[in-house]
Amino acid sequence: MNALRLATFLVALAAASGAHAQSAAETLGRPAGPTRQVDAKVPQPGEGGKVFPLNSSWVAVSLNGKPFSGERPSFRLDDQLRATGFSGCNTYATAAYPLREQVLAVGPFALTKKSCDKGAMAIEQAFLVALRSSGKWDIQGRNLIIRTQNGGELRFERAL
Repeated sequence: MNALRLATFLVALAAASGAHAQSAAETLGRPAGPTRQVDAKVPQPGEGGKVFPLNSSWVAVSLNGKPFSGERPSFRLDDQLRATGFSGCNTYATAAYPLREQVLAVGPFALTKKSCDKGAMAIEQAFLVALRSSGKWDIQGRNLIIRTQNGGELRFERAL
């Protein structure tokens, strides 16, 4: 039931923000639409910052220097700023916004309700807390590094 409420809320929020963006765009004399909204949020080449790699899949390597073992968590951010992946036990979905100066803002999660052993659940909880508290991001070679607001580090490698 909570998942249904969350889905309803997200749909209403998306509709409201779309109407607001349309109104603001008309007021400013700019074209509106999903492409325009994404362009405004994702830094573009030549703006002095790196560009977040949309539509790329990533597999978690480590959290605060401790490597993940077994089935590792994953992360994918599409061009509509929807992040999805596997969190260690369940799958998740959220909104994530790569902002200027390599900041990444991650919204609340929608999760499946699978029950796993305590070890997998602990890994999942740590992963989701780190992702939700993301602050800065960086790309180093094939790695995506997300630094949390409390000084932690979540490291991913590009998936094939």
